[in-house]
Amino acid sequence: MIRLKRLQLAVVTFTGLCGMPTFVWCQFGQDVAVPNISGNVGILWQSYAEDSLIGAIVPPAKTGYNAFANVLYNQGDFSAGVRYETYLNAVIGFPGRFNGSGLGYRFARYNDPDRGVDVTIGNFYDQFGSGLVFRAYEERNLGIDNAMDGIRLILRPINGIQVKFIYGKQRFDFDDGLVNGPGIIRAADVEADLNALIERWQEKPLKVTAAGSFVSKFQAGSPFGVDSLLLSMPQNVGSWSYRLNAIRKGWNASVEYAGKINDPSADNGFTFREGEAFMATLGYSQKGLGVLLTGKMVDNMSFRSDRDLRLFDLPINFIPAVTQQHTYNLAATLYPYATVITGETSASADIFYTIPKGSKLGGKYGTKLSASFSAANSLDTTRYSDNQVESTLYGYKRNSWGPGEELFVRDFNASIDRKLNKRWKAKYTYYHFDFNTLTTPVTTDYKGIVNADIHVLETQWKVKPKQSLRTELQGLWVGEDKDNPDLLQDKGHWATVLVEYTWSPHWFASVLDQYNFGNNDPSQRIHYIYGSAGYINGPHRLSVGYGKRREGIFCIGGVCRAVPASNGFEVTFTSSF
Repeated sequence: MIRLKRLQLAVVTFTGLCGMPTFVWCQFGQDVAVPNISGNVGILWQSYAEDSLIGAIVPPAKTGYNAFANVLYNQGDFSAGVRYETYLNAVIGFPGRFNGSGLGYRFARYNDPDRGVDVTIGNFYDQFGSGLVFRAYEERNLGIDNAMDGIRLILRPINGIQVKFIYGKQRFDFDDGLVNGPGIIRAADVEADLNALIERWQEKPLKVTAAGSFVSKFQAGSPFGVDSLLLSMPQNVGSWSYRLNAIRKGWNASVEYAGKINDPSADNGFTFREGEAFMATLGYSQKGLGVLLTGKMVDNMSFRSDRDLRLFDLPINFIPAVTQQHTYNLAATLYPYATVITGETSASADIFYTIPKGSKLGGKYGTKLSASFSAANSLDTTRYSDNQVESTLYGYKRNSWGPGEELFVRDFNASIDRKLNKRWKAKYTYYHFDFNTLTTPVTTDYKGIVNADIHVLETQWKVKPKQSLRTELQGLWVGEDKDNPDLLQDKGHWATVLVEYTWSPHWFASVLDQYNFGNNDPSQRIHYIYGSAGYINGPHRLSVGYGKRREGIFCIGGVCRAVPASNGFEVTFTSSF
């Protein structure tokens, strides 16, 4: 009895020193990982006021509210987490079917790297290669979340080999909790590091990896009739890809090919064409210099776990855009290009160069130069005659891998970035767009090619050691309407002015004015003024804003969502722990 009391005393003592969750491990001196809990929180609240001049409406709830909180638990090889979400009601521009509060994401994972076993059950994100056949991801600002819900098994049986198996459904909706789509996804990916597998290659400077993927979806379907034909809906649709990546010193090259069997869907007009995609990149980099070349061909590669959906809903794969993703207001929001998943041929070239500091052109601090050109066209195809069965079944035949006649986009931009002295920095950027609004419908007012030139001057002035002033002056000019030279294309010319002041490390304030000074309709020459201020304290950030937001398109990574006009307050809060 006395010994028992001593043991209890020892437990209490170690509990006080080490903490409740770990007292047993501390007591016996075992080398066991200490549990760790982390997470983050995000809150977005908006109020709305009616503004008939810009087309802003007030929803029945008068306000919008999106919030989430992630809580993650880690201990050694084990981890688990949940995400609580709330949409009361969802903010304007977010999927309106997202409603209520509940768990939208939960998972448990065991990862034993020593034995090459990694198992996840529940929700997870993943990607095979560049995503041509499979990508599960979240882009919260666009309201996109196609997280898998099922099981993922990753095995590394030998050094240099990784095998993934995935089985489950995709997140589709939110109604007081997670709602999955109807289709079932089965996927496998094998990746081989050839330098690790082939002994004589281990010390070679050329590093090569090869991989292959297979993705299948199942969705029940019934036969349907088209033009006196009774067609059987494929219930199991397979897709596959092969990829190769090579690195040697400053060089990097990759190539990926993907194919897909017939997959009638709303995207392709329920035709039975097979799909195909090809993407290749070649890059070179060294100190002060970088070059990247990209080419891509996509033909009927829409792949969804529900064949009846379109736009952002339940995509299994992801087709990367070759056009550069811009950040300045006018270039990013007025004519952003979205990848045409049904078919396009595109290419891009990017170059980055730093003129060395101390040189005549580089100055005291060096000068950064960059230029980019990208182009996308329709496919080189021939349509079948309307009286042919092939027209109903396949729609068209592709003549080559090259570009077709229809222009989708031309995007050229160049910039010069220089630090003038210890207190001043400046950056000038020029853009030229030839943009087909029929391909990417960013506007309802104009159908055809928009020719736009954009000039941006960004400056930053270090006022005091912990205070800085940043400004952006932007102007966009469009060409004349081809059908009516007295009018300008689309909504005409635009200007944007941004002034931002920062008191480091806590405070900031900004004012943005987007002005449609060249609109063909004088009544629509509107100032869209938005002001905001905020406070930052370590991982915590609070901002409050008020003003007008124009109707437009918001894009990230070649995926775009329409956002309606709004007028009102906006409060955001983010934090991590």
